[in-house]
Amino acid sequence: MIVSVVYFILFFLLFLVLLLLLVFNRPKYRLRLSQQPRVSILIAARNEEHIILRCLQAIEALDYPKDKIEVLVGNDASTDNTQAVVEAFIQGKPSYRCVSITHNVGKAKGKANVLAQLAHYATSNYFFYTDADIAVPPHWIEGMLSEMRPEVGVVTGITTITGNSLFARLQAMDWLYALGLMQVVSDLKLPVTAMGNNMVLRREAYEEVGGFEKIEFSVTEDIAIFNQVLKRGWGFRNMYSQEVLALSTPATSFKQYLHQRKRWMRGSMHLPLYMVIIFILHSAYYPVLLPFFAYTSLGVATAVFTFKLLLQSLYVYVCLRRLGRTAPWWLYILFEVYLVVTSVMLIIFFFLPFKTSWKGRQY
Repeated sequence: MIVSVVYFILFFLLFLVLLLLLVFNRPKYRLRLSQQPRVSILIAARNEEHIILRCLQAIEALDYPKDKIEVLVGNDASTDNTQAVVEAFIQGKPSYRCVSITHNVGKAKGKANVLAQLAHYATSNYFFYTDADIAVPPHWIEGMLSEMRPEVGVVTGITTITGNSLFARLQAMDWLYALGLMQVVSDLKLPVTAMGNNMVLRREAYEEVGGFEKIEFSVTEDIAIFNQVLKRGWGFRNMYSQEVLALSTPATSFKQYLHQRKRWMRGSMHLPLYMVIIFILHSAYYPVLLPFFAYTSLGVATAVFTFKLLLQSLYVYVCLRRLGRTAPWWLYILFEVYLVVTSVMLIIFFFLPFKTSWKGRQY
Protein backbone atom coordinates (compact mmCIF):
# COMPACT_ATOMS: atom_id res chain seq x y z
CA MET A 1 0.00 0.00 0.00
CA ILE A 2 2.79 2.43 0.98
CA VAL A 3 4.76 1.51 -2.15
CA SER A 4 1.72 2.24 -4.29
CA VAL A 5 1.20 5.66 -2.68
CA VAL A 6 4.87 6.61 -3.10
CA TYR A 7 4.79 5.46 -6.72
CA PHE A 8 1.56 7.38 -7.31
CA ILE A 9 3.16 10.60 -6.05
CA LEU A 10 6.36 10.10 -8.07
CA PHE A 11 4.44 9.27 -11.23
CA PHE A 12 2.27 12.35 -11.18
CA LEU A 13 5.09 14.69 -10.15
CA LEU A 14 7.19 13.39 -13.06
CA PHE A 15 4.31 13.69 -15.49
CA LEU A 16 3.49 17.23 -14.41
CA VAL A 17 7.13 18.26 -14.84
CA LEU A 18 7.27 16.66 -18.31
CA LEU A 19 4.02 18.36 -19.31
CA LEU A 20 5.23 21.77 -18.16
CA LEU A 21 8.51 21.29 -20.03
CA LEU A 22 6.63 20.23 -23.15
CA VAL A 23 4.51 23.39 -23.04
CA PHE A 24 7.04 26.01 -21.94
CA ASN A 25 10.42 24.68 -23.16
CA ARG A 26 9.53 24.44 -26.83
CA PRO A 27 12.57 25.10 -29.07
CA LYS A 28 12.36 27.25 -32.18
CA TYR A 29 13.72 25.82 -35.41
CA ARG A 30 15.19 27.96 -38.16
CA LEU A 31 13.88 25.81 -41.04
CA ARG A 32 15.60 28.02 -43.63
CA LEU A 33 19.06 27.59 -45.11
CA SER A 34 21.50 30.20 -46.35
CA GLN A 35 23.09 27.49 -48.51
CA GLN A 36 21.82 24.25 -50.03
CA PRO A 37 24.58 21.62 -49.95
CA ARG A 38 24.50 18.32 -51.81
CA VAL A 39 23.00 15.45 -49.83
CA SER A 40 22.78 11.67 -50.12
CA ILE A 41 19.63 9.72 -49.26
CA LEU A 42 20.31 6.10 -48.24
CA ILE A 43 17.51 3.51 -48.24
CA ALA A 44 17.79 -0.16 -47.29
CA ALA A 45 15.14 -2.23 -49.10
CA ARG A 46 14.25 -5.87 -48.56
CA ASN A 47 11.06 -7.29 -50.09
CA GLU A 48 9.42 -3.88 -50.43
CA GLU A 49 7.80 -4.19 -53.88
CA HIS A 50 4.36 -3.15 -52.59
CA ILE A 51 5.44 -0.01 -50.74
CA ILE A 52 8.74 1.40 -51.99
CA LEU A 53 7.17 3.44 -54.79
CA ARG A 54 5.44 5.57 -52.16
CA CYS A 55 8.83 6.27 -50.59
CA LEU A 56 10.51 7.13 -53.91
CA GLN A 57 7.65 9.35 -55.05
CA ALA A 58 7.88 11.34 -51.82
CA ILE A 59 11.63 11.79 -52.38
CA GLU A 60 11.02 12.89 -55.95
CA ALA A 61 8.58 15.51 -54.62
CA LEU A 62 11.09 17.04 -52.17
CA ASP A 63 11.31 20.82 -52.25
CA TYR A 64 15.08 20.85 -52.78
CA PRO A 65 17.20 21.23 -55.93
CA LYS A 66 17.20 17.85 -57.68
CA ASP A 67 20.77 18.31 -58.86
CA LYS A 68 21.86 18.42 -55.22
CA ILE A 69 20.26 15.13 -54.22
CA GLU A 70 21.58 11.63 -54.83
CA VAL A 71 19.42 8.67 -53.88
CA LEU A 72 21.00 5.29 -53.15
CA VAL A 73 18.74 2.27 -52.74
CA GLY A 74 20.29 -0.95 -51.45
CA ASN A 75 18.44 -4.08 -52.57
CA ASP A 76 19.06 -6.44 -49.65
CA ALA A 77 18.71 -9.85 -51.33
CA SER A 78 15.00 -9.32 -51.94
CA THR A 79 13.05 -12.39 -53.02
CA ASP A 80 10.27 -10.35 -54.63
CA ASN A 81 10.27 -7.72 -57.40
CA THR A 82 11.74 -4.90 -55.31
CA GLN A 83 14.72 -4.37 -57.61
CA ALA A 84 12.57 -4.35 -60.76
CA VAL A 85 10.17 -1.82 -59.22
CA VAL A 86 13.04 0.45 -58.18
CA GLU A 87 14.86 0.20 -61.51
CA ALA A 88 11.67 1.01 -63.42
CA PHE A 89 11.14 4.13 -61.30
CA ILE A 90 14.72 5.41 -61.55
CA GLN A 91 15.00 4.94 -65.29
CA GLY A 92 16.02 8.28 -66.78
CA LYS A 93 16.87 9.68 -63.32
CA PRO A 94 20.68 9.87 -63.14
CA SER A 95 20.71 10.96 -59.49
CA TYR A 96 19.20 7.61 -58.43
CA ARG A 97 21.07 4.34 -58.11
CA CYS A 98 20.01 0.84 -57.09
CA VAL A 99 22.79 -1.25 -55.55
CA SER A 100 22.51 -5.03 -55.12
CA ILE A 101 23.81 -6.11 -51.71
CA THR A 102 25.21 -9.63 -51.88
CA HIS A 103 27.68 -9.90 -48.98
CA ASN A 104 28.39 -8.55 -45.50
CA VAL A 105 31.12 -6.09 -44.59
CA GLY A 106 32.87 -5.96 -41.22
CA LYS A 107 30.57 -6.45 -38.22
CA ALA A 108 27.46 -5.28 -40.05
CA LYS A 109 24.45 -7.48 -40.76
CA GLY A 110 20.97 -6.93 -42.16
CA LYS A 111 19.96 -3.30 -42.55
CA ALA A 112 23.21 -2.03 -41.01
CA ASN A 113 25.15 -3.95 -43.66
CA VAL A 114 23.16 -2.35 -46.47
CA LEU A 115 23.65 1.13 -45.10
CA ALA A 116 27.37 0.49 -44.54
CA GLN A 117 27.82 -0.39 -48.20
CA LEU A 118 25.66 2.45 -49.51
CA ALA A 119 27.85 4.90 -47.57
CA HIS A 120 30.79 3.88 -49.78
CA TYR A 121 28.84 5.02 -52.84
CA ALA A 122 27.68 8.31 -51.31
CA THR A 123 29.47 11.41 -52.58
CA SER A 124 28.08 14.16 -50.31
CA ASN A 125 28.88 15.28 -46.76
CA TYR A 126 25.38 14.56 -45.42
CA PHE A 127 23.85 11.09 -45.19
CA PHE A 128 20.04 11.16 -44.96
CA TYR A 129 18.38 7.93 -43.82
CA THR A 130 14.83 6.79 -44.35
CA ASP A 131 13.04 3.46 -44.83
CA ALA A 132 11.26 1.98 -47.82
CA ASP A 133 7.90 2.24 -46.02
CA ILE A 134 8.36 5.93 -45.17
CA ALA A 135 7.06 9.00 -46.99
CA VAL A 136 9.13 12.04 -46.07
CA PRO A 137 7.60 15.56 -46.17
CA PRO A 138 8.48 18.10 -48.90
CA HIS A 139 10.70 20.26 -46.64
CA TRP A 140 12.48 17.30 -45.05
CA ILE A 141 15.99 18.06 -46.26
CA GLU A 142 15.93 21.78 -45.56
CA GLY A 143 14.32 21.27 -42.16
CA MET A 144 16.84 18.67 -41.03
CA LEU A 145 19.84 20.59 -42.33
CA SER A 146 18.69 23.73 -40.53
CA GLU A 147 19.68 22.04 -37.23
CA MET A 148 22.98 20.69 -38.56
CA ARG A 149 25.21 23.21 -36.79
CA PRO A 150 29.03 22.82 -37.04
CA GLU A 151 29.22 20.87 -33.77
CA VAL A 152 26.26 18.59 -34.58
CA GLY A 153 26.88 15.10 -35.94
CA VAL A 154 23.35 13.72 -36.03
CA VAL A 155 19.85 15.19 -36.45
CA THR A 156 16.70 13.15 -35.93
CA GLY A 157 13.23 14.03 -37.19
CA ILE A 158 9.83 12.82 -36.05
CA THR A 159 7.89 9.86 -37.48
CA THR A 160 4.38 8.57 -37.01
CA ILE A 161 1.95 6.14 -38.59
CA THR A 162 -0.53 6.91 -41.34
CA GLY A 163 -3.70 4.90 -41.90
CA ASN A 164 -7.46 5.04 -41.39
CA SER A 165 -8.01 1.86 -39.38
CA LEU A 166 -8.50 2.13 -35.62
CA PHE A 167 -5.34 0.10 -34.95
CA ALA A 168 -3.32 2.38 -37.26
CA ARG A 169 -4.64 5.50 -35.53
CA LEU A 170 -3.78 4.09 -32.11
CA GLN A 171 -0.29 3.20 -33.32
CA ALA A 172 0.11 6.76 -34.62
CA MET A 173 -0.86 8.19 -31.24
CA ASP A 174 1.49 5.74 -29.54
CA TRP A 175 4.46 6.84 -31.69
CA LEU A 176 3.88 10.55 -31.10
CA TYR A 177 3.30 10.03 -27.37
CA ALA A 178 6.50 8.00 -26.85
CA LEU A 179 8.54 10.34 -29.02
CA GLY A 180 7.01 13.28 -27.18
CA LEU A 181 8.31 11.87 -23.88
CA MET A 182 11.77 11.58 -25.45
CA GLN A 183 11.58 15.05 -26.99
CA VAL A 184 11.09 16.76 -23.64
CA VAL A 185 14.37 15.27 -22.44
CA SER A 186 16.08 16.08 -25.74
CA ASP A 187 14.92 19.71 -25.49
CA LEU A 188 16.93 19.88 -22.24
CA LYS A 189 20.01 19.05 -24.34
CA LEU A 190 20.18 15.54 -22.87
CA PRO A 191 20.83 12.77 -25.43
CA VAL A 192 18.14 10.16 -25.86
CA THR A 193 18.13 8.27 -29.16
CA ALA A 194 17.81 8.52 -32.94
CA MET A 195 15.46 6.94 -35.49
CA GLY A 196 16.93 5.36 -38.59
CA ASN A 197 13.82 6.06 -40.66
CA ASN A 198 14.23 9.84 -40.27
CA MET A 199 17.82 10.82 -39.57
CA VAL A 200 20.81 12.66 -41.03
CA LEU A 201 24.45 12.02 -40.17
CA ARG A 202 27.34 14.29 -40.95
CA ARG A 203 29.78 12.31 -43.08
CA GLU A 204 32.72 13.33 -40.92
CA ALA A 205 31.02 12.02 -37.77
CA TYR A 206 30.00 8.79 -39.51
CA GLU A 207 33.52 8.10 -40.77
CA GLU A 208 35.07 9.03 -37.43
CA VAL A 209 33.31 6.07 -35.77
CA GLY A 210 34.22 3.78 -38.67
CA GLY A 211 30.72 3.45 -40.08
CA PHE A 212 28.24 0.64 -39.45
CA GLU A 213 30.81 -1.99 -40.36
CA LYS A 214 33.12 -1.01 -37.50
CA ILE A 215 30.69 -0.69 -34.60
CA GLU A 216 29.19 -3.63 -32.72
CA PHE A 217 26.15 -5.07 -34.48
CA SER A 218 22.73 -4.21 -33.10
CA VAL A 219 19.20 -4.86 -34.40
CA THR A 220 18.63 -1.18 -33.62
CA GLU A 221 21.48 0.10 -35.73
CA ASP A 222 20.27 3.70 -35.49
CA ILE A 223 20.69 3.79 -31.70
CA ALA A 224 24.09 2.10 -31.99
CA ILE A 225 25.49 4.65 -34.46
CA PHE A 226 23.91 7.54 -32.51
CA ASN A 227 25.65 6.47 -29.30
CA GLN A 228 29.00 6.05 -31.04
CA VAL A 229 28.79 9.47 -32.69
CA LEU A 230 28.05 11.11 -29.33
CA LYS A 231 30.96 9.27 -27.70
CA ARG A 232 33.26 11.03 -30.16
CA GLY A 233 32.09 14.39 -28.86
CA TRP A 234 29.60 15.31 -31.58
CA GLY A 235 26.38 17.09 -30.72
CA PHE A 236 22.83 16.07 -31.62
CA ARG A 237 19.44 17.55 -32.36
CA ASN A 238 15.98 15.98 -32.17
CA MET A 239 13.27 17.85 -34.06
CA TYR A 240 9.59 17.61 -33.11
CA SER A 241 8.32 19.66 -36.02
CA GLN A 242 5.68 19.28 -38.72
CA GLU A 243 8.25 20.19 -41.39
CA VAL A 244 10.20 16.98 -40.72
CA LEU A 245 7.27 14.70 -39.87
CA ALA A 246 7.63 11.48 -41.87
CA LEU A 247 4.78 9.01 -42.30
CA SER A 248 5.24 5.27 -41.93
CA THR A 249 2.82 2.49 -42.76
CA PRO A 250 1.28 0.58 -39.83
CA ALA A 251 2.23 -2.96 -38.91
CA THR A 252 0.33 -5.22 -41.30
CA SER A 253 -0.46 -7.81 -38.61
CA PHE A 254 -0.41 -8.06 -34.84
CA LYS A 255 2.45 -10.57 -35.10
CA GLN A 256 4.52 -8.04 -37.05
CA TYR A 257 3.61 -5.41 -34.48
CA LEU A 258 4.87 -7.61 -31.63
CA HIS A 259 8.19 -8.33 -33.37
CA GLN A 260 8.62 -4.66 -34.26
CA ARG A 261 8.11 -3.59 -30.65
CA LYS A 262 10.32 -6.40 -29.33
CA ARG A 263 13.12 -5.08 -31.53
CA TRP A 264 12.55 -1.59 -30.17
CA MET A 265 12.49 -2.86 -26.59
CA ARG A 266 15.86 -4.51 -27.16
CA GLY A 267 17.11 -1.18 -28.42
CA SER A 268 15.74 0.58 -25.33
CA MET A 269 18.32 -1.30 -23.27
CA HIS A 270 20.84 1.18 -24.68
CA LEU A 271 18.86 4.27 -23.68
CA PRO A 272 20.25 6.60 -21.00
CA LEU A 273 19.28 5.79 -17.42
CA TYR A 274 16.97 8.81 -17.11
CA MET A 275 14.90 7.60 -20.08
CA VAL A 276 14.77 4.06 -18.70
CA ILE A 277 13.44 5.44 -15.40
CA ILE A 278 10.75 7.45 -17.21
CA PHE A 279 9.58 4.46 -19.25
CA ILE A 280 9.65 2.09 -16.25
CA LEU A 281 7.61 4.53 -14.16
CA HIS A 282 5.14 4.87 -16.99
CA SER A 283 4.76 1.19 -17.89
CA ALA A 284 4.51 0.04 -14.25
CA TYR A 285 1.51 2.26 -13.48
CA TYR A 286 -1.23 -0.38 -13.28
CA PRO A 287 0.84 -3.29 -11.87
CA VAL A 288 2.08 -1.12 -8.99
CA LEU A 289 -1.27 0.51 -8.26
CA LEU A 290 -3.36 -2.68 -8.26
CA PRO A 291 -2.81 -3.22 -4.52
CA PHE A 292 -3.83 0.40 -3.95
CA PHE A 293 -7.04 -0.11 -5.92
CA ALA A 294 -7.77 -3.29 -3.92
CA TYR A 295 -7.64 -1.48 -0.55
CA THR A 296 -9.33 1.78 -1.45
CA SER A 297 -12.87 2.76 -2.34
CA LEU A 298 -14.28 2.66 -5.84
CA GLY A 299 -14.56 6.43 -5.80
CA VAL A 300 -10.88 6.97 -5.01
CA ALA A 301 -9.79 4.37 -7.59
CA THR A 302 -11.99 6.04 -10.21
CA ALA A 303 -10.54 9.44 -9.35
CA VAL A 304 -6.97 8.17 -9.67
CA PHE A 305 -7.74 6.54 -13.02
CA THR A 306 -9.51 9.66 -14.31
CA PHE A 307 -6.71 11.99 -13.22
CA LYS A 308 -4.12 9.83 -14.97
CA LEU A 309 -6.25 9.66 -18.12
CA LEU A 310 -6.74 13.44 -18.19
CA LEU A 311 -3.07 14.21 -17.56
CA GLN A 312 -1.93 11.72 -20.19
CA SER A 313 -4.53 12.93 -22.70
CA LEU A 314 -3.44 16.53 -22.19
CA TYR A 315 0.16 15.51 -22.85
CA VAL A 316 -0.81 13.69 -26.05
CA TYR A 317 -2.97 16.64 -27.10
CA VAL A 318 -0.02 19.03 -26.79
CA CYS A 319 2.19 16.60 -28.74
CA LEU A 320 -0.36 16.48 -31.54
CA ARG A 321 -0.78 20.26 -31.55
CA ARG A 322 2.97 20.75 -32.02
CA LEU A 323 2.65 18.77 -35.25
CA GLY A 324 -0.57 20.35 -36.45
CA ARG A 325 -2.58 17.20 -35.83
CA THR A 326 -5.79 16.43 -33.93
CA ALA A 327 -7.71 13.42 -32.60
CA PRO A 328 -11.34 12.93 -31.49
CA TRP A 329 -11.97 12.82 -27.73
CA TRP A 330 -12.97 9.17 -27.71
CA LEU A 331 -9.62 8.13 -29.21
CA TYR A 332 -7.84 9.35 -26.06
CA ILE A 333 -9.93 6.94 -23.98
CA LEU A 334 -9.31 4.03 -26.34
CA PHE A 335 -5.62 4.90 -26.29
CA GLU A 336 -5.52 4.23 -22.55
CA VAL A 337 -7.07 0.79 -23.12
CA TYR A 338 -4.60 0.19 -25.97
CA LEU A 339 -1.65 1.04 -23.69
CA VAL A 340 -2.81 -1.31 -20.94
CA VAL A 341 -3.43 -4.28 -23.25
CA THR A 342 -0.36 -3.88 -25.47
CA SER A 343 1.98 -3.17 -22.54
CA VAL A 344 1.07 -6.44 -20.82
CA MET A 345 1.30 -8.45 -24.05
CA LEU A 346 4.62 -6.89 -25.04
CA ILE A 347 6.20 -7.56 -21.66
CA ILE A 348 5.21 -11.22 -21.93
CA PHE A 349 6.30 -11.48 -25.57
CA PHE A 350 9.64 -9.82 -24.86
CA PHE A 351 10.64 -12.52 -22.37
CA LEU A 352 9.47 -15.46 -24.47
CA PRO A 353 12.46 -17.45 -25.86
CA PHE A 354 11.88 -16.31 -29.46
CA LYS A 355 14.34 -14.50 -31.66
CA THR A 356 13.33 -11.17 -33.13
CA SER A 357 11.96 -11.62 -36.64
CA TRP A 358 12.49 -8.70 -39.01
CA LYS A 359 12.35 -8.55 -42.79
CA GLY A 360 12.40 -12.34 -42.98
CA ARG A 361 15.53 -12.69 -40.81
CA GLN A 362 15.98 -13.87 -37.24
CA TYR A 363 18.06 -11.88 -34.73
